[in-house]
Amino acid sequence: MGAQWKVKHKEAAANAKGRTFGKLSKEIMIAARAGADPDMNSRLRLVVEQAKKASMPRETLERAIKKGAGLLGESVNFERLTYEGFAPHRVPVIVECLTDNINRTVSEIRVLFRKGQLGAAGSVSWDFLYQGMIEAVPTAAGADADEAAIEAGAQDCEPGEEGATLFLTEP
Repeated sequence: MGAQWKVKHKEAAANAKGRTFGKLSKEIMIAARAGADPDMNSRLRLVVEQAKKASMPRETLERAIKKGAGLLGESVNFERLTYEGFAPHRVPVIVECLTDNINRTVSEIRVLFRKGQLGAAGSVSWDFLYQGMIEAVPTAAGADADEAAIEAGAQDCEPGEEGATLFLTEP
């Protein structure tokens, strides 16, 4: 294998890592709006844990937190957008986006729906249920998942992988 292929594979790996870090940075900035302290902000703490698992550099992590909290003087305006439409063969699809540039996102979504049909708000959402999902592993050997689900107010519980239980709740 020649040197050109080694370089190509290294560049591909670096590009993939960069995309992952970019996505995690966005999530960190959004979560940091509610507070820059991970001990007080549970959403930020979860995203920081994900970033550490992905081996994100500490410097990049701290810069994203400061930028999201507004400590660097730059304001970050990410917006959540929801698009509804139909994929090929009339398969209903809901796409939730987090973007800093609405026009760019709209054009990219239109490209994705090129073979299907981009619908108006409410054209597909009637066909979906928006639910929260919590995965829990019992700490006690004889714990009853159904009873715990009823007490917590869950709508349904299902057995998950490796002894875990999935609870379906209101979002």
